[in-house]
Amino acid sequence: MVLESLLAYLHLLAILTMVVFLASEAALCRGEWLNAPVVARLAKVDLVYGIAAVAVLATGVARIVWGIKGPGYYGGNWLLHLKVGLFVLVGLVSIRPTLTFRRWARSAQAGGPLPTTDEVRATRRLVMLQAHLVPLIPLAATFLARGFGAKG
Repeated sequence: MVLESLLAYLHLLAILTMVVFLASEAALCRGEWLNAPVVARLAKVDLVYGIAAVAVLATGVARIVWGIKGPGYYGGNWLLHLKVGLFVLVGLVSIRPTLTFRRWARSAQAGGPLPTTDEVRATRRLVMLQAHLVPLIPLAATFLARGFGAKG
C-alpha cells in the first residue's frame, strides 16, 4: 500500500509540474510580452515541461508495472490506449514549439532579432492546442481508475 501511494504521489506531482510549465509557456508566448529575457525563459520553461512529461510517462508505467491493479487490469482497457494516444499526440504537437523556442533563444543570445508576431502567434497556437488536449488525459484516467472500459 505504501508503494502504491508513493507511485500515485509521484505521478500526480509529475502531472502537476507538467501542467504548471505548460501554462507558463502559454502565458509567456505572447508577441506583446516577448523580449530577449522572455525568449530565454521560454526555452528553460519548455525544458522543464519536457522533463516533467517524461516523468509523467515513467511514473505512469511504474504504476502499471508495480501498482496494485497491475498490467492485467490496464492492458486490455481502451481508456489506457486513449490516454497514451492523447499523451503521444500532445508530445508530437510539442515538438515544433520546443524547436522554435530553442531557435529563438539561440538567435536572441547571438543578438539576433526577436521572432515576428506571426511566428509567435503560430507557436502559441500549438502551445494552446496542447493546453486544451492535456485535460482530456486525466478525464480518461478518472474513468479508467473506476473500471470503465474494462472487458467483461
